[in-house]
Amino acid sequence: MKSVFFSFLLCCSFTLQAQDFQTPFEKDPASTATYFETIEFYKNLAKAYPKKLQLLPHGTTDSGHPLHTVVISLDGDFDEASIRKKGKMVLFVNNAIHSGESCGVDASMLLIRDILQEKIDSRLLENTVLVSIPFYNIGGGLNRGSHSRTNQNGPKEHGFRGNAKNLDLNRDFIKCDSRNAQTFNQIYNTWQPDIFIDNHTSNGADYQYTLTLIATQENKLHPVLSDYMTDQLLPFLSEDMEQRNWEMTPYVYARNTPDDGIAAFLDLPRYSSGYAAVHHAISFMPETHMLKPYQDRVKSTYHFMASMLNAMHLQKDKIQAARAKVFEEVPNQTTFDLNWTLDRERQDTILFKGYAAKYKLSVVSGLDRLYYDHDAPYEKEIPYFRYYQPTLSIKKPVAYIIPQAYQEVVERLRWNGVTVHRLITDQVLDVEMYRIKDFKTRNAYEGHYLHYDTKVNTESTEWTYHEGDYVVFTDQTSNRYIVETLEPQAPDSFFAWNFFDGILMQKEHFSAYVFEDLAAEYLAKNPDLKTALEQKKRDDPEFAKDGYAQLNFVYERTPHYEPTHNLYPVGRLRSVERLKWE
Repeated sequence: MKSVFFSFLLCCSFTLQAQDFQTPFEKDPASTATYFETIEFYKNLAKAYPKKLQLLPHGTTDSGHPLHTVVISLDGDFDEASIRKKGKMVLFVNNAIHSGESCGVDASMLLIRDILQEKIDSRLLENTVLVSIPFYNIGGGLNRGSHSRTNQNGPKEHGFRGNAKNLDLNRDFIKCDSRNAQTFNQIYNTWQPDIFIDNHTSNGADYQYTLTLIATQENKLHPVLSDYMTDQLLPFLSEDMEQRNWEMTPYVYARNTPDDGIAAFLDLPRYSSGYAAVHHAISFMPETHMLKPYQDRVKSTYHFMASMLNAMHLQKDKIQAARAKVFEEVPNQTTFDLNWTLDRERQDTILFKGYAAKYKLSVVSGLDRLYYDHDAPYEKEIPYFRYYQPTLSIKKPVAYIIPQAYQEVVERLRWNGVTVHRLITDQVLDVEMYRIKDFKTRNAYEGHYLHYDTKVNTESTEWTYHEGDYVVFTDQTSNRYIVETLEPQAPDSFFAWNFFDGILMQKEHFSAYVFEDLAAEYLAKNPDLKTALEQKKRDDPEFAKDGYAQLNFVYERTPHYEPTHNLYPVGRLRSVERLKWE
């Protein structure tokens, strides 16, 4: 394969010669643009090229500054609906989600300027609109310094990983604690991109590559998109980048050192690439290597984005056909995988260019320490564990019924393009409901106590819902987002992120001295419960010595025990027969 625009693109100059719209990076290759320099640069571009570029402010962020998009549409059409009617594609690029990882900020400035100045063949964008967020983590960008990226080789000053609320924004795409994410959700779903790129810089092992790549985990995508990405798009990008002299490899996600093998990254919906995947976009996180010179990291990021434009130009029909097939099938899809585990029994091999991992005594501890010997480079086959197996699958209901008390859940659904209806009267509905049986909780994680390994029991019941409660039908192209957020067992469900924690606390209890007589009366009338109590005492010596525990055992099995304790309040509707909605 030979890129038709390769020779033209390769001529793009990174020299520091005087030129219009020179960036701070070009003036000093060891520096990166500040937030204010970045926005000022795009304001000037927008003034110079008003028929091709728009800089648009949206909503707000935790820093108090608006979140901007830069939109390049070479025919001057900036209307999202009109662009889609013309059959054009959308490439969406996000920069500085971790603002100390600033390669994308500078590379995007260079790329967008070069497109406008026709240093890149304009044919690459005749069927594609480029939408870029120039600086996502503004609060982190304003918290600028030289020391927070301990393992990173430049730039001289850079932003901080956490945002203005000290949140890692690349864990916030579902819970949306930050105003950044709330605004981003709405921008993303306005544009509904075909391809999404989120530019990063890596941590971890040392190796010869400047750029590694996290692609959407293939087993999480709809098979049509997955097959296209793995069989056609990734090989094209790999060869194209090699022709540009920026050979890349899959992200080095290693158990120990790369010699032992690397694994594909499971990008859950909390991450940007996983968020894009639930919206049926192929997504990529370019991860430039932290120890490579900053100038090289910016160059490789620039060329990856240019390579993606090249791929989208040459493979437009394939991309659009794959996505159209997905949108046709997803509304009727009945079963969804919700969680996965790495398949260690199945592996490929890849040719990898690394450095020998060795050990020597630590000056600090006097113990063995790892280092990578640059005098011992190697090129060899290593294991690549790229496959995941589903560990949890569910069948979708006809619809979910959400009590109107949970407004924060409903607004997030709407931000993500989900159509939501409302009941027009109080109704008793035949639904399935989940009783939370067990879960584990992670302490102090991104402002939450994240639940995981959630186990549920399913109960069929008639439940009273009220006028104004919400109905979410599962015949939508957004079904994957709906299911992965509303099924409590899913790793990034709204239950996992604590939106429903009120159900986990029992609100009514009993006074033991009062309930003793009621419990004795209830046991006399219910011999099966009496038998179960006696069996429990025989099986559990500690229980047999605990009078209160025995009373509670009885209490939980009487009508006095509150029915909503641990009852997940989102109903799964099996039929619309009695449903009245608007």
